[in-house]
Amino acid sequence: MRLVPRGRGSADPNLRDRLYELLEHDPLAYSIGSRFIQVIISVIVLDVVAMILASVPELDARFDTLFSAVAVLAVIVFALEYLARLWTVAGHTQRNGSALSDRLSYAFSALGIIDLMAFLPAAIVLATGRHATLAGLGVLPFFKLIRYSPAMRSLLAAIHAERRALIGCIVILIGVVLTFASLLYAIERDVQPSKLGTIPDAMWWAIVTLGTVGYGDVVPVTPLGKFISVFAIISGFAMIALPVAIISTAFAEEVRRRDFVVTWGMLARVPLFSHLSAAEIADIMRLLRARTIEQGEILVRRGDAASSMYFITAGEVEITLPSQQVRLADGTFFGEIALLHKTKRSGTVTATRKTRLLVLDAQDFHALIERMPTLAAHVHQTAKARLEETGDLAAAELAQAERDDTDR
Repeated sequence: MRLVPRGRGSADPNLRDRLYELLEHDPLAYSIGSRFIQVIISVIVLDVVAMILASVPELDARFDTLFSAVAVLAVIVFALEYLARLWTVAGHTQRNGSALSDRLSYAFSALGIIDLMAFLPAAIVLATGRHATLAGLGVLPFFKLIRYSPAMRSLLAAIHAERRALIGCIVILIGVVLTFASLLYAIERDVQPSKLGTIPDAMWWAIVTLGTVGYGDVVPVTPLGKFISVFAIISGFAMIALPVAIISTAFAEEVRRRDFVVTWGMLARVPLFSHLSAAEIADIMRLLRARTIEQGEILVRRGDAASSMYFITAGEVEITLPSQQVRLADGTFFGEIALLHKTKRSGTVTATRKTRLLVLDAQDFHALIERMPTLAAHVHQTAKARLEETGDLAAAELAQAERDDTDR
């Protein structure tokens, strides 16, 4: 009897997993998943723009059918996407629960609620025929971009990480508002009873003043009231700067953390580093820089000076040698022979599709292999193995090096 893994269907045991990978992962531009993401983002932009234009009476009267068609299309696409995510999430959560618990966990998560609100209110409005309300709901699908925007996700993560500090800022702000409102109420309640006759009225002045908005509808007229207003305005600058500083610092830290995780994940795909410790990988990460080349882009040309070693984390490149062509894919690396023997490139490297690379400069390469004997041994072992293979890029580079030495 063959067991079917949890979260997979018996009819096609791979269908749910493949669809989950399509929906949840962030693939390269040439993949089906990236095209799917592009379609979703296009529908989001089209829907939001249509709803904005629909709020203009002249445009709504002229293009009402078109705007309604866009709304229906968006509802259908977002609903199908939500149902697909709800179905495929079973068996792909960190909890070891049932399929129902996995689906409920997604449905009540922040992203699940955003996915639901992107189409459900619009579907209800379309069913009831209140098109004016539909235009007001056009902003809801915009929040789906959180799923596809690393910057927005990082900002939300930063706010969530500093939520206690931000709540503290709100408490401080409330205290400052009450303090200045009470002071101005005590000073000017008899002078301006219609504007500052109660503490709630004075709180409006305090909020406007601390926010440095200054509408001018409520202002103190007594010298002491004006003196208090000076301190309120200065305190307002501090009230604005405090949460901004907290969020900006947390956002920068979150971006650094995300870049670290992304680079770590890219390194994990390179077998050369699989035997290294976490400390050694972290040391290497400081030397590597990420680079993405588009399909058809030439990375290096034959005869160029060897200045870097390259690790392919995703994608594929084609190396054109004098006698043949060699293709290298995910997890492979090249360029180490030219750096070891300090020769020129013997082949032209072109991306056959969009490719992500990690680049190690020559100076850092030599410093690294001197500092890490185990890595140096691995690099030399790999280079030796390549030399034993006929037609490999390494052999061609070594032959080029020997010719260069003879010419000298």
